[in-house]
Amino acid sequence: MSTAEYLQSIFSLEGKTALITGATRGIGKNMALALAKAGADIILVQRDGKTGVKEEIEAVGRKAYIYEADLSDRKSVGGIVSGVEKMGLSIDILVNSAGIQRRNPSENFLDEDWDAVIQVNLTTVFTLCRDTGKHMLDRGIKGKIINVGSLQSFQGGITIPAYASAKGGVAMLTKCMSNDWLAKGINVNGIAPGYIATEMNSALIADPVRSEQIMARIPAKRWGSPADFEGVVVFLASHGSDFMGGEMVLVDGGWMAR
Repeated sequence: MSTAEYLQSIFSLEGKTALITGATRGIGKNMALALAKAGADIILVQRDGKTGVKEEIEAVGRKAYIYEADLSDRKSVGGIVSGVEKMGLSIDILVNSAGIQRRNPSENFLDEDWDAVIQVNLTTVFTLCRDTGKHMLDRGIKGKIINVGSLQSFQGGITIPAYASAKGGVAMLTKCMSNDWLAKGINVNGIAPGYIATEMNSALIADPVRSEQIMARIPAKRWGSPADFEGVVVFLASHGSDFMGGEMVLVDGGWMAR
């Protein structure tokens, strides 16, 4: 067996279809393109059809579909998997990458900001995991579910009570659903990004004091980039992770080891 054949046998996603949220930019976009380059067709869940990501996926020779849904609306989220089924598609891989952020000291944090963050960052993740898990079980699919957490799955952060609570919940949800489904052929794992240079972190990057504090603690001596997530998402979506369950894989430049 050649090196190429060996790697293909472990990491190829040919014949698979991945459903991914949050893929219009940043980490999610790079993960969607990485899955496509590894052989998967991609279903992009987004608010509207305005994106160049579909065309970029098609440019690497894979099929790409857009399913329009509002992740801030519980009813809209609840119709995603059944809607995909009506399109005649099956889901082999789910990647929950979408997220929003709201910042305010805890004593001033608004109810509406709490509700918005918990809905998109936790409740939507639960709903899609639940519905996709049932979809896989009903069809006998040996599937992969990948939830995007955060350093705040392990740490409280500053001025982000809703975000930290949601990402902590994602870590526990990942473990719980793995316990329920691993023996049935569904691997549920997660990725926990560190400080990544994306639009969501623009406020931190622009704050000279906080940005310097963050950089001083990162052993890699740089902020992460969306490209740093391509290998780990392919690994978790492939046969290479078949004996993993309930893990949150840190991609943080060594932050948590400090």
